[in-house]
Amino acid sequence: MSIRLRLIVMNFLQFFIWGAWLLTIGAYWFQDKHWSGTAFGAIFSTMGIASLFMPSLTGIVADKWINAEKLYGLLQIAGAIVLFCVPMVNDPHTMFWVMLLNMICYMPTIALAITVAYNALKNEGMDVVRDYPPIRVWGTIGFIAATWTVSRLHLETSAAQFYVASAASLVLGLYAFTLPACVPKLDAADSRSLADRLGLTSFVLLKNRNMAVFFFFAMLLGAALQLTNAYGDTFLKDFAKIPAYQDLLTVRYSAIIISISQVSETLFILAIPFFLKRFGIKTVMTISMLAWCLRFGLFAYGDPAGGLWMIVLSCIVYGMAFDFFNISGSLFVESQADPKIRASAQGLFMLMTNGVGAVLGSLIAGFAIDHFFTDHACNDMTAICKDWHGIWIAFALYALAMAVLFVPLFKHRHDPAARRTQAESAASA
Repeated sequence: MSIRLRLIVMNFLQFFIWGAWLLTIGAYWFQDKHWSGTAFGAIFSTMGIASLFMPSLTGIVADKWINAEKLYGLLQIAGAIVLFCVPMVNDPHTMFWVMLLNMICYMPTIALAITVAYNALKNEGMDVVRDYPPIRVWGTIGFIAATWTVSRLHLETSAAQFYVASAASLVLGLYAFTLPACVPKLDAADSRSLADRLGLTSFVLLKNRNMAVFFFFAMLLGAALQLTNAYGDTFLKDFAKIPAYQDLLTVRYSAIIISISQVSETLFILAIPFFLKRFGIKTVMTISMLAWCLRFGLFAYGDPAGGLWMIVLSCIVYGMAFDFFNISGSLFVESQADPKIRASAQGLFMLMTNGVGAVLGSLIAGFAIDHFFTDHACNDMTAICKDWHGIWIAFALYALAMAVLFVPLFKHRHDPAARRTQAESAASA
């Protein structure tokens, strides 16, 4: 089996696991367990909490002690056990801790999968910018396949969705041990400083002004991602309270409309090699920020009837907004980090985006929406109590401000000739 196909299988299963329950756990929570919505929001916070420390810690372990692919496999097997136990939970508060444990196992595997893939491609003399995106696109396809599988089998409100995810995680965990070896490259000679001994070597990247600016804006972009994940589907469902919209397919099947975003991802991932090589990371990240601005702005003026085209276009734009910072960002980190700290560097990127960015984005957005865009005198269950137009305009201005600040602050200079030289050197090596 070729290395490309082996990595495609890894990426497909990696996101199949997540897609099997992420979009349908709400239906299970409310319709099968009949739990209240008070504690449900905390379930999604487990991703950010786990990302605050686990990607960095596992990156350190992979750089210093254990092969990355073996650590990756162990975490997937542990995650499979936790997912298998989820249906046994009969208390919403216990559910929070079980899902947190699940995220502690799962979130670091995203960064480890990137590390394993980059290492394998480089060992084969391939160009990661050119060869990785067509492999990574199968992760998004895996997410979509899982969502459709659960839906077609009518498992949205059933505990069986967690068994599907558990089975996929177990298969991937065992499969991981067959992947190309990604051995630690830090040894005692590299661990003389206090930072080295504490496993904080990747933070040396922040000494470089450009990298510090990059990670800061990666954190802000991580917050933007959290905003759209937390409020996108809720925004569409609120239209059901308006008689003119409540019977429209867009409102009744809002998850299908939102899934256009994942389909869009598959297209824009394939465009990354062209944009990165032609324009460089600064332009690509700026495009991402402007795309987030457009994503939120279209939501502000869209509706399920005459403005449906705006909502659909917003979902299409999401693919560019997400891929151009998430995947392009990980490729940039790989190009700037010493191979000895490759796993830790990807862990740091995860920490800033899915950890600090996600937690701050969730907390600050929640506070702002509650204090400035919610009518607390509104007690009518048939009325929309949130000023969605104002919310999305505020988010759009936030993304626009990021772009305006990023352009002058990030001084990285794109050199296509140097990029080609690096690729040729890697191939000859």
